[in-house]
Amino acid sequence: MSEKTKPYALITGASKGIGKAIAYELAKQGYSLLLVARSEEELKALSDDLQVKYGISAPILSIDLSINGASLKVIDWIKRNNYPVGFLVNNAGYGVWGDFSQSSLTDQLGMMQLNMNVVVELSHLLVPILSQEKQAYILNISSTAAYQAVPTLAVYSATKAFVLSFTRALRFELVQTSISVTCFSPGPVDTGFASRAGLDAFSKMAEKFNMQSDEVAKMAVKAMFDKKSEVIPGFTNIISVYANRILPKAFIEKTAAGIYKI
Repeated sequence: MSEKTKPYALITGASKGIGKAIAYELAKQGYSLLLVARSEEELKALSDDLQVKYGISAPILSIDLSINGASLKVIDWIKRNNYPVGFLVNNAGYGVWGDFSQSSLTDQLGMMQLNMNVVVELSHLLVPILSQEKQAYILNISSTAAYQAVPTLAVYSATKAFVLSFTRALRFELVQTSISVTCFSPGPVDTGFASRAGLDAFSKMAEKFNMQSDEVAKMAVKAMFDKKSEVIPGFTNIISVYANRILPKAFIEKTAAGIYKI
């Protein structure tokens, strides 16, 4: 595939963390990018840096994807500019920490919209566009939280379980097409997620186990290109997920509750 024919990669939540690291990883390989996130300033700085360093095109769209109808605006932007999209990286998401009954319902619903609905919306709207490419990819970023119920992160872990289940089913449905679908489920990553979720105390402890975003991005992109169905990066995370499968759920949930109650 020549440089001129390489399709664009649409990355949501591209302004920071794993999304930003994936943008750099794909740019290094010569792929042009469509960068989507809320912060226009951060997106512009990222786009400028990527274009200077790697000579790729990196248009930006500043939009709050948690608002109903935002996904349609993303697709309108793509169609209006005739961007040939060959990759969809559903990375945007956030967590809300605290007892469910004491947490803001607005925040919980906004998280559900971003973590689940946007993944479904963009996947559904982009499949016809992706199918025009000889080879296309959908990479959904989930979490090790998808493999267990997590008290005080009840809705967040449920949204990630949804992403995992949805990805598995979508992959099966598209197996005879040109679109490969991968679910990538990292554990703690040094992205500031814990602090944004309100887990300041936990974030200090998590530093001992955090993987770096650039390391995670390389693994995610490799998993995507290798057409893996489901990947959990890091030996500790793999063991943790395996333990969730064989140990009593009540024990796992009690342990998780003790950790996240810090």
